[in-house]
Amino acid sequence: METRVALIAILVKDRNSSARINEILHEYGTYVIGRMGLPYAQKNINIISIAVDAPLDIISAISGKIGALVGVSTKTAYSEF
Repeated sequence: METRVALIAILVKDRNSSARINEILHEYGTYVIGRMGLPYAQKNINIISIAVDAPLDIISAISGKIGALVGVSTKTAYSEF
């Protein structure tokens, strides 16, 4: 199956969703290339970026499941190759 490289940007306002975010990322861990998390105290949010190499439906599932959590928003950028 063809895969794409993508970057999923996650903004977390409700820290109660953090445990579920980590569960989802663990569930799809075989597709994760790397991740970076940054706390931004001035705005009381956390910023997480996830680099993945996966089929399009898997990328959409990861972003959709995380983005559906309370106090969390996501955006995904896909590679052309």
